[in-house]
Amino acid sequence: MTATDRSLELITTAAQAAADKLAHDIIAYDVSDVLSITDAFLLASAPNDRQVKSIVDEIEERLSKELDAKPVRREGDREARWILLDYVDIVVHVQHSEERVFYALERLWKDCPELELPEDARATRGRAEEHAKRQAEEEAAEPGDDW
Repeated sequence: MTATDRSLELITTAAQAAADKLAHDIIAYDVSDVLSITDAFLLASAPNDRQVKSIVDEIEERLSKELDAKPVRREGDREARWILLDYVDIVVHVQHSEERVFYALERLWKDCPELELPEDARATRGRAEEHAKRQAEEEAAEPGDDW
């Protein structure tokens, strides 16, 4: 079994919305062969809680406006460290970068086929690592409190 056309349409639109809000490392998996509850997972991350919320809001708005899709469940809003949107056909995970590294969902689903995403979404690969490196360089360049 493979993801339905509807699932692929939802994934593509959600991935583009996430890319437009500068999400990092967007990737999607066809999990239809291993899970009976959904066809596909979309994973994305951001370096701070505010951006996680912004990405989720944009995905939700785009799927509603463009595809008349509303999530049946939205979890994780309060902390904004890992927000899950369940659309039945697909599940969207937007995680804070630290949670993304810690939980490593890619390891769990690495045997599932990766779904084709829009170019803007594919271009986000490696952004979390670039951001972390840039942030470390900036912190190292700041004058310390050496007395």
